[in-house]
Amino acid sequence: MGAGPGMELGRLEYLQALVTEFQVTDSTEAKEQVLANLANFAYDPKNYEYLRQLQVLDLFLDTLTEDNETLVEFAIGGLCNLCLDKANKDYILEANGVEPIISCLSSSNEETVMSAVTALMYLTTPQSRQQTTALPVVECMLRFSLSASRRLSNLATVFLEDYCTQLQVEEARNLSKHTAVGIPLPKD
Repeated sequence: MGAGPGMELGRLEYLQALVTEFQVTDSTEAKEQVLANLANFAYDPKNYEYLRQLQVLDLFLDTLTEDNETLVEFAIGGLCNLCLDKANKDYILEANGVEPIISCLSSSNEETVMSAVTALMYLTTPQSRQQTTALPVVECMLRFSLSASRRLSNLATVFLEDYCTQLQVEEARNLSKHTAVGIPLPKD
């Protein structure tokens, strides 16, 4: 099959079938499989338009609040891939997507946490910065920067250095001295 218009139609239909299956299946395993597939399609900019059309961004955002850790991991992974695109970024910000992404920072799954931190970086704009670098987030990044996981500590350090002001970091440091509350570190 050539890469002609037929393939493009096939792609939309295939993605539509995945979305439908996700919505109608009662099988957790099938849901996980479908979400893994959709997250993979989110890697390719050719699919952005289709994924928006099929409301997959909403599907990913809604899934972030599920109890199933595997579903959350695929959903935040998919969103992380999609935020590279300006239209997707704007959509996620307008859909109040920052809040559920921040809540993924408390996941015990390191992949989920890594994707959430990366998504927050991509979603940081002059308009959203107040939300993406709110005090609890900065405080969390300070703790992640001390993580035994090199991947996580490196990523958190980049977040602190490139996305936060010195003042924000100081404020978060002072806060964490006085409180033991906050977002727990992911288990290894």
